Amino acid sequence: MSRTILVTSALPYANGSIHLGHLVEYIQTDIWVRFQKMQGNTCFYICADDTHGTPVMLRAETEGITPEQLIDRVWHEHKSAFEGFHVEFDHYGSTNSDETRGFAEEIYRRLKAASLIEVRSVEQFYDPVKKMFLPDRFIKGECPRCHAKDQYGDNCEVCGSTYSPTELINPYSSVSGAQPEQRSSEHYFFKLSDARCHDFLNSWTQGRLDKQKVAPLQAEAANKMREWFAAGLSDWDISRDAPYFGFEIPDAPGKYFYVWLDAPVGYMGSFRRLCADKGINFNEYWRADSNVELYHFIGKDILYFHALFWPAMLEFSDFRTPTQIFAHGFLTVNGEKMSKSRGTFITADSYLRQGLNPEYLRYYYAAKLNGTMEDIDLNLEDFAVKVNSDLIGKFINLASRAAGFIAKRFGGKLAKKGIRSECAELTMFMLKTQNLEDIGFLWEGESIHTQNIAKLYEQRNYAHALRQIMYLADIVNKYVDCYKPWELAKEEENHDRLHEVCTVILNAFKRLTVYLKPVLPKLAQDVEIFFNIQQLVWSDADEMLPDHHAINPYSHLMARIEPEMIKAMIAANQQSLKPLPESHSPARHAEAQLHDSVQQKAAGGEVSSVISIEDFSKVDLRVAKIVKAEHVEGAEKLLKLTLDIGEERSRTVFAGIKSVYDPEKLQGRMTVMVANLAPRKMKFGLSEGMVLAASGEAPGLFILSPDDGAQPGMRIK
Repeated sequence: MSRTILVTSALPYANGSIHLGHLVEYIQTDIWVRFQKMQGNTCFYICADDTHGTPVMLRAETEGITPEQLIDRVWHEHKSAFEGFHVEFDHYGSTNSDETRGFAEEIYRRLKAASLIEVRSVEQFYDPVKKMFLPDRFIKGECPRCHAKDQYGDNCEVCGSTYSPTELINPYSSVSGAQPEQRSSEHYFFKLSDARCHDFLNSWTQGRLDKQKVAPLQAEAANKMREWFAAGLSDWDISRDAPYFGFEIPDAPGKYFYVWLDAPVGYMGSFRRLCADKGINFNEYWRADSNVELYHFIGKDILYFHALFWPAMLEFSDFRTPTQIFAHGFLTVNGEKMSKSRGTFITADSYLRQGLNPEYLRYYYAAKLNGTMEDIDLNLEDFAVKVNSDLIGKFINLASRAAGFIAKRFGGKLAKKGIRSECAELTMFMLKTQNLEDIGFLWEGESIHTQNIAKLYEQRNYAHALRQIMYLADIVNKYVDCYKPWELAKEEENHDRLHEVCTVILNAFKRLTVYLKPVLPKLAQDVEIFFNIQQLVWSDADEMLPDHHAINPYSHLMARIEPEMIKAMIAANQQSLKPLPESHSPARHAEAQLHDSVQQKAAGGEVSSVISIEDFSKVDLRVAKIVKAEHVEGAEKLLKLTLDIGEERSRTVFAGIKSVYDPEKLQGRMTVMVANLAPRKMKFGLSEGMVLAASGEAPGLFILSPDDGAQPGMRIK
């Protein structure tokens, strides 16, 4: 039975380029959507640029253009990057649209009518030079806990403490550098703490509502929701003061919707535009009782907005809620956070300009994605090996080993379908494989493998699906090695056998192409031309080509990745992180702190005041081995580290590195800690020291590691 489905990806922010980290999500979504369309389902995939907010306003000001000019330019850059990687939207719009404005205002008015909007005065920092209120991340100063310099207004990246911007020591505006003033302002709040919202979300997130046919969240996401509910839901500040680039709140001059209110509303705005273009009934998809399936693909870092704010906004403004929200993890490159200095902060445009096939990356990401929130790693050496081994060695070579014989010996026509010899060689082949279902893959029409792979695609477990597909490619390669068509071609008496064998190989190649088409759409298109057939759909996997079907001459379908290509890409992206000249606007710093898509700046800052060697000797720095690393329940930014520093007992340290490091990858690693720091009582336990990490003006931090050979407890002098 055909399904009707609407799919979205998170909206990329309109102040930076699309990079390989972003592409994890869009490739994951595109594969799933293509699979649904191959199944014959009605499936629309929409997205848009997220265009509003202070960073866009400041960047446009820095460049001497209007925000509208900036977002128009970035929209075309984003669209080009997605097209380059074969991410095919049914509509790609912008949140700065009349449609999105209309829905944002309608939702706001309905929430207000439901008494879920409240106005109250808040104290904020104000930049007297720029004449604007400052978001927390635009304020920096000295951490009130560990006294680290240049920390953000809401948390310290060195010790992991959270606090109010008013607690910062010597705060300053990262926009102008001026000392901010405290001023009061009226703000608008969505009352998420209201009992109605709490009860609804507590049930919705766990899939306990009668109208829910499936759980809306992955198990790990649902567990996260329970943690947040235990901590209590706070009201959500949905307004910002002028100057601000966004939609003005109705009947509230000088007050604007916070970007995170109208960003998800952009899903509705973008779809409304598609409906107008295609004659689709918008209400059928978005009314409260809709039976259409609605899926959001997002990164795990924005789960809070999509699993709490968004469904509550929809529920209490009488729109439908999502069927499911699929969250994915982050991308590391070569096991580490993407780095411009190492050349691994790679943009989509840079990848393509190096001549690398975009389907290499689509395949590699798919081979890593399993439908969970686990982070994935792009190991560039493994990337080349896997693509060359799987796609070239196992898959593409099947066509090249058989097509030439069909063209030269048989007039470009296949033999009869369904021929199944019972020769001695085949018997041997069957014994080697020991699985009749696998043998049947070569000749039979309907295959259990087609059903199994379809289930894995549906579950977004692409890694398992590709392992299954490559297993079947191995079976076909065994068949090729058993019959050796190049040997058969040497004897005229093997004429019919050669025709049969090459036909079996090419039919199997066509079947494998169907399985791989959601991942490799451009390659599949080239295969369709080669086979002289129309667009492949999923059911074609169980259909053999007709008797004596004519195929076109074979053209090379895909080339190997050469090591020089990877080296060239890294070199092209490698940047020296030198300090910015003073002429650069502080606005650049502000936008970088909110979105990692903007250029990172040099770390460092000014050197602190001079100390004596006696002062330095008071700090006891020791080599520490991370014996255990684990998440801290209820902590957004902390990891609990158990450290061996050569003492009889281990030490416990709470470090604010959760956003950067996977606990499992830290275990066994050597690092450096301050061993004689006074223990600090935290609500999660006693922290007995401090792990050293490097950080700068750009988001991110990097724990220090000693050279090989260092042992736990060694003192650093």
